[in-house]
Amino acid sequence: MAPSNKHYLADDPPTVVPLAIAPHFDALNEKEKLYAHHLSVACFAGTRVVLRQVSAESEHIYDLIVELYNHSKGDWASLQKESGLDSDEFKAFLNYAAQFLGNGGNFKSFGDSKFIPRIPQRQFKALATSTARARDLYAKIEENLYFTDEDHSLLGYPDKHVSNYYPDSPDITQEEITVLSDFFDKKGLLPENTRVRKTKDGNFEVLIASAQTKPSEKDMDVSQIDFDLDGALKGKKAKLVFGDYSTEMGKIADAIKEAQKYAANDNETQMCAEYVKSFETGSSEAYKQSQRWWIKDKKPMVETDIGFVETYRDPAGIRGEWEGFVAMVNKERTAAFSKLVEAAPAQIPKLPWPAAFEKDKFLSPDFTSLEVLTFAGSGIPAGINIPNFNDIRQEEGFKNVSLGNVLSAKAPNESIPFIKDSDLALYQKYRDQAFEVQVGLHELLGHGCGKLLQETAPGVYNFDHTNPPKSPLTGKPITSWYKPKETWGSVFGNLGASYEECRAECVAMALSCDFDILKIFGFEGGIDGEAGDVLYAAYLSMARAGVAALEFWDPKSRKWGQAHMQARFSILQTFLSAGPEFCSLDYAKDDLSDLTIHIERKKILTHGRPAVDAYLQKLGIYKATADVEAGIKLYNDITAVDEFYASKVRPEVLARKTPRKVYVQANTVIEGGKVVLKEYEATPEGMIKSYAERTYI
Repeated sequence: MAPSNKHYLADDPPTVVPLAIAPHFDALNEKEKLYAHHLSVACFAGTRVVLRQVSAESEHIYDLIVELYNHSKGDWASLQKESGLDSDEFKAFLNYAAQFLGNGGNFKSFGDSKFIPRIPQRQFKALATSTARARDLYAKIEENLYFTDEDHSLLGYPDKHVSNYYPDSPDITQEEITVLSDFFDKKGLLPENTRVRKTKDGNFEVLIASAQTKPSEKDMDVSQIDFDLDGALKGKKAKLVFGDYSTEMGKIADAIKEAQKYAANDNETQMCAEYVKSFETGSSEAYKQSQRWWIKDKKPMVETDIGFVETYRDPAGIRGEWEGFVAMVNKERTAAFSKLVEAAPAQIPKLPWPAAFEKDKFLSPDFTSLEVLTFAGSGIPAGINIPNFNDIRQEEGFKNVSLGNVLSAKAPNESIPFIKDSDLALYQKYRDQAFEVQVGLHELLGHGCGKLLQETAPGVYNFDHTNPPKSPLTGKPITSWYKPKETWGSVFGNLGASYEECRAECVAMALSCDFDILKIFGFEGGIDGEAGDVLYAAYLSMARAGVAALEFWDPKSRKWGQAHMQARFSILQTFLSAGPEFCSLDYAKDDLSDLTIHIERKKILTHGRPAVDAYLQKLGIYKATADVEAGIKLYNDITAVDEFYASKVRPEVLARKTPRKVYVQANTVIEGGKVVLKEYEATPEGMIKSYAERTYI
């Protein structure tokens, strides 16, 4: 049958853009190219991990797309003729395949909602009659490919939505997941590389990603496998099961062993060794060691990080999605970021909280602008601040990277809704520069600032608990802090990721008003000069993102499906709270089809920044003091979507939404002992070919 819910139809067409890399890759020497090649293989070898984390059907859809390519040998015209589809129907299949590959599954990586092909199911089935394997694969996906029940077309807790972090467990509840997480947190088992299965007898298996199914006891992070649960799950049992994604983890480890032969220094050698240990045995402690070596490897020619990193898509907010990147340093852009790092200790005191709520010492990170060769995962961000382990970040350091060729990738004739015609030329001229400043401040100072006040061990505190600091919100000594073994994630739970992204975005919005910082990036002249142009573009961009964010709010569940967009909606509300003389949504038509954003440029400093500072102060203090009740109330209140936004603004956002970019990435192959870069055209066909030629996936 034809799909009936237009909201879930795949983009027509998707915005396919190239991730240009050739000049930067060509600048490497042969040893560096070999290092980059084998690490790229390791990254993409985790593709099936991503697919299995998204949905039960995603891996079969992937295999079907590749099977159809291999059957046709890339001759799409012959496959179209064989299947009996007309040109529009076949193009719709190619568009779906490109969006699927660009998102690492059949749920959007940005928004977590399902998308389905734009052709009737019988036509898709006709494509899958080409080979016996295609028919078998189609049989495995037929039930779910077009299924768009509203509850099960969003990622979330599996008793209400979809989550393959809890495979074969449709009746596992949020409470059970929370109790299990707390139980194993106390046992010292880190969750990032795990999934959880509820068995038919009501017990639980914790699936650990590892090549080995029975690692030796010395390689295990905890000393036992079987556990008797307590609390609300008293009487139930849990068992650690190693070997989740065992084939993939083995391929990844083998590729990293090859990369290790071409490491540039001991830091990279040790990092690779710990990666291998972690992916072979499932040890998260070994993975943490890899990150310690990684942050010591300052400004390498070939930068990489790989593993179970970001936790946005797990509804519990603690299990990591597979991700890996390989990139080359852009030395010119990195110079500006290095100056920002040098200036950071002088900028942090400008944030709206006393020194007692800031880290005792700013751990100067490595901050580089990178050109991406490989980014395996469900999507590509514009910047990264990792590792996400709070103890390493607070005591040892972190790295920031800005992904230059992601920032600069553009589609031709890209539309920009909600910007006034009078602002459009300035916005188009400065949005990239404004975004680069925003990314730098967000990653370096946003995620890099703020102290977690904590009892680090029984009776041991990282602040003077006998004379606690006074909260700037109340003027009274604080009464809450983190207890031993508590972390930011364990206390704030699944809302923590969005809350932290919001805090980092607010830091960027506040400090981008500082013209000394804008001067670091080469922009001068104050509010009326080029620096003011960049600042104005930054505030317009954030406000526009706050409006566009409504695409990622689900009216049925009344929940947000994307952490960053929930954050940006809250910042739009903060701008609007400064008064219509600073920010307003302007429209004359009842259907809001002429909706645009108004920001008064000359009042950014007098109205915009004070409003952001006031919001940021609350976000920062509640996080620092583990005041989860006040923090969650603040955040839920400001991100609540009222009837005006739900019934008036959101339909217009959906009507004017632009397809999110998907990036065609190059491959590397070894020919005659040398690494050769192979790039592809920025089309759906090019996207499919690039994946089909990664035969190690």
